[in-house]
Amino acid sequence: MLGSIPTFIEITDGSVHDVNILDVLIPEPGSYYIMDRAYTDYKRLYRLNKELGYFIVRAKKNLKFKRLYSNKVDKSTGLRCDQVVKLSGYNQKKDYPETIRRVKFFDAENEKMFVFLTNNFEIPTFTVALLYKNRWKIELFFKWIKQHLKIKSFYGTSLNAVKTQIWISISVYVMIAIIKKTLKIEMSLYKILQILSVSVFEKVSILRLLTESNYRTERLHDSNQLILFDL
Repeated sequence: MLGSIPTFIEITDGSVHDVNILDVLIPEPGSYYIMDRAYTDYKRLYRLNKELGYFIVRAKKNLKFKRLYSNKVDKSTGLRCDQVVKLSGYNQKKDYPETIRRVKFFDAENEKMFVFLTNNFEIPTFTVALLYKNRWKIELFFKWIKQHLKIKSFYGTSLNAVKTQIWISISVYVMIAIIKKTLKIEMSLYKILQILSVSVFEKVSILRLLTESNYRTERLHDSNQLILFDL
């Protein structure tokens, strides 16, 4: 995600496991890839590491490791440990032979313990937890898509038709997000969508439409309505 705008999207059918997306992802050196447990595949994570991408991923419960040393943490922040470890499981250490950072964090708000793995040894410990929290931006993105760009039915049943309709919805979201950012508009994405949807045939600049409240009130609620009787 770049702010509220996704930089990479792959549409697959339901039979494709989440982790397979890492096979088509082209890592950008220095970028952070923040993932949940479904993406914890050490061979794929090691490839990401070799291509100079940073990852933060939730560790699976069957993680086996040997602690090399620990860094001090401020437990009042929810942090429980910051360790440099080597994986010790037979397949785990074969797939990821280098050291890895293990961070344990207790989320007091949700009363939940998280264990993160990352290949970045430089960022502050608490930043690891904060970065993972930002992963919810992608969840909010999909929630927004489902709520406001509802696909109630598909116009076609072929794979291409379904994908095309989904891509159109995503493109609408991205364009609205770009408009909001470029024009520095304070209103929500949903409100922008509402205004644009009822004024699609108006011959007026988007900037004026979204920033001049008087124009919106007069034009959108009056001028767009057809007059049946001249009273």
